[in-house]
Parts: sequence; structure tokens; C-alpha cells
Amino acid sequence: MTAGILLDVRGVSKRFGGFEALTRVSLQVREGERFGLIGPNGSGKTTLINCVSGALGSDEGEIRFAGHDITRLPAHQRTRLGIARSFQIPKPFVSMTVLENLCIPAEYAAHARFPGAGADVVAEAMEILRLIGLEAKAHAPAAGLTQIELRKLELARAMAARPRLLISDESMAGLSSAEVDEILAILLALNERGIAIIMIEHIMRAVMRFSQRIVVLDAGARIAEGGPGEILNNPAVEKAYLGE
Repeated sequence: MTAGILLDVRGVSKRFGGFEALTRVSLQVREGERFGLIGPNGSGKTTLINCVSGALGSDEGEIRFAGHDITRLPAHQRTRLGIARSFQIPKPFVSMTVLENLCIPAEYAAHARFPGAGADVVAEAMEILRLIGLEAKAHAPAAGLTQIELRKLELARAMAARPRLLISDESMAGLSSAEVDEILAILLALNERGIAIIMIEHIMRAVMRFSQRIVVLDAGARIAEGGPGEILNNPAVEKAYLGE
């Protein structure tokens, strides 16, 4: 049975003054799908994700999530519907412990959507830390974490909001090959729990290994869509990355 459509982006455009960052971009992400979003620098990936998450408003088009029109919803309301995002540059609450960093989104987002469910926020946060591999650092200050631990914490904070869709925005940038494999394993484990994941990444081996389907952007427009093998052999994608 084919999974239903979770995210439906229809003809989204975004302009900054005279510069058109996105031009009528459309894509769909299914329930529980592993979805790759790639493209060269300046292709519009981050702008598109900012429009989906609510960090930016789109100028044209429509964005639907789980059957709801979220085009004009503020970011915090999209989070409560089930959209979570991790950032390339982690920004934890450095004066708090790792555990406290998770309790905030768990209380704010998850329990707003599921009132009365899982009232023990600390137990819920600890379960996420076990899954991510940070249980031993639960009571350590976030300020003392290594780079790979900060990336894991960023994913854990997104998970604490109990998302149906997780947007992983360059979670592996700057990491070693072994650390990339660690983050990849975590994302695959999260997906096995039924969470749809959009991976935005420049590390092609990770994207190709992770993604069931990939959309490629270039100069603000969608130029290709398909499975990893199709994308690797697509002349338009090769041209976008390597030029004529």
C-alpha cells in the first residue's frame, strides 16, 4: 500500500527584492519517507526549507502538511502540527544540561499536541537520549559537548517535539567519515520509528545511502527527481554540479 502524502509543496516562489530564490517549486513527501533534497550552493534548498518550517513566508504557492494548509501559519504552530528541524550550526541552551535542553521542546511542542500523554517529560527525554547515544551526558552542561555530541543533541531536541516530519539540515557538515556514519545510523533509526525525514546534505554518499527519493534544485527551480541511481546518472544534475 502506498503511503499517504504528508508534505505537499505546490508552486512555491520566494523573492528577495529583485532576486527570485525559488521559482514555482513543487514536491511531495510521503508518510515515513526518507527524502533527499540536494543542489549546488545557492540552489534554494535552505530557502525552501525555511518556507516549509515557517522561518520565511512564501510569495506564491501553497504548502500543506497532514492535510492542513500551513502556508500562512507561524513557525511555532507548524512545530505543534509535527514539523521539526535540526540546524547545521547547533544552538543549544549552553547554560542548561543536555537533559534540560530536551525537556523544553518536549513540554512546549509535544504536550501541546498530546495533552495528558506521557506526563513524565524527564523519562521521555531520557528515552530520546538513549536512542541518540547521549544518555551518559544527560546531566552534563551542553556547553561542554564535542562537535559530534552537539549534532546529536540538535537531533535529539528536534525529536523531543515528537515530529511526523524531521528536516535534517546539513547535520553532517564538517564531521569525519566515522561521525557521518554515526549520524546516518541515528537518522535511519528515527525513520524506522515512522518519522518522515528530509535530508539536506552535501555529502553525497550519505544522501545516496539514506534517500529513497531525491529532488534536485538548481537556481531556485526543481531540475530532477528520482531514486539515487536515477539522480546519479541524470545529465541535468551533472551539469548543475560540474557545469558544461
